[in-house]
Amino acid sequence: MRLRIVVFRVNELNILGEPAGGEHHHCWRCGHDPAPEPAEPLSLFCQFCNTLQPPVPDYYAFFNLPRELALDLAELQRKFYALSRLLHPDRYTRAAERERKYSLEATAILNDGYRVLRDPVERAEYVLKEAGFDLGEQRSRDVPPELLEEVFELNMALDELKSGDQSAVPQLVESRASFQQMLGEIDGELAGQFRRHDHSEAREARHTILEQIRKILNRRRYIRNLVSEVDRQLTAHGA
Repeated sequence: MRLRIVVFRVNELNILGEPAGGEHHHCWRCGHDPAPEPAEPLSLFCQFCNTLQPPVPDYYAFFNLPRELALDLAELQRKFYALSRLLHPDRYTRAAERERKYSLEATAILNDGYRVLRDPVERAEYVLKEAGFDLGEQRSRDVPPELLEEVFELNMALDELKSGDQSAVPQLVESRASFQQMLGEIDGELAGQFRRHDHSEAREARHTILEQIRKILNRRRYIRNLVSEVDRQLTAHGA
């Protein structure tokens, strides 16, 4: 009966595909290398004793995905559901304390990783942080030079509305639509940079593209904050 369970879990893991890295460690329970070549080196379970291993905290490695920005979201979802089944709490009600601890850690990484990787902006921010880029919020408050005039007019309209002048409402509605259109264009620009990044093999080229993505994200964050402020003020003044 035990052998049947082991085979079942290993077969489940096989649908997760090839790993993103090749780091090995020894199983904490039986002492074997839990995934000798050519098996998956980052498998969650030891292929000898079927024991859950310490989860790797890197989101891409955890899901066995290539470190790309233009991810296959259907594949990500498939792996999320497969791992969710493997890490279901019912599997660990009678497990050793150490394995229950690893299951909780793995579940947290699973949920956080899925939330981050399925969102293109959060995914890009995650890759930037892992690459050592500073994403400080201070930069998001700096007005992009190409928006200086529009932001100045928007702030004037906001001040008028705050002072009770309802005639500023049409201008604010128009400005909001304009900035929302900019957000759509920025998202398209990001998608193009994602593809450039993934198709670039040279490390320096990828770093340069990531710097461009960082600048685009700062501009996007600033515009998103503008739209949110306009929404808030229009709602507060019944517009």
